[in-house]
Amino acid sequence: MARRGFLRGRTPPGASPLRPPWAVAEEDFLRQCTRCDACVAACPTQVVVRGGGGYPEIDFARGECSFCTRCVTACAARALQRDDGRTPWTPTLTLGASCIAQHGVECRVCGEACGAGAIRFRPRAGGVALPEVEAARCTGCGACVAPCPVRAISLQMNTMAVMEEGA
Repeated sequence: MARRGFLRGRTPPGASPLRPPWAVAEEDFLRQCTRCDACVAACPTQVVVRGGGGYPEIDFARGECSFCTRCVTACAARALQRDDGRTPWTPTLTLGASCIAQHGVECRVCGEACGAGAIRFRPRAGGVALPEVEAARCTGCGACVAPCPVRAISLQMNTMAVMEEGA
């Protein structure tokens, strides 16, 4: 049940909410964010929503993040700060046990939604192709989350900005 709440934009107890891209460390974010909703209004894909305590959060059930940086530009309080050469977050994508392809039902919706090619399907003899995640390709955009018919995809981030390879 906790995963379902997460995918619907509610954070499970004990978990940190996913903040908009390029959010400063959580403690600093809570101190700096004025809860003005400028980032919410600026998001063209409407995945930045007003969350717990009025602070902005990401809700991938609404769509994907295009990393357009409009939320960062709108943040006068500088709770969101984009640095060139830094990723907004480090994603961890998990395909849960409810994935219907893993139960023998043909489904490739997540792979088709993934523009980065992080979810691929390996053919297997005598059964449907199974999804595999190539973690290094995942951007954390969330495009795969909403289309999943059984909500089998969990996307979690380390929101501390990290240096991109080759930057």
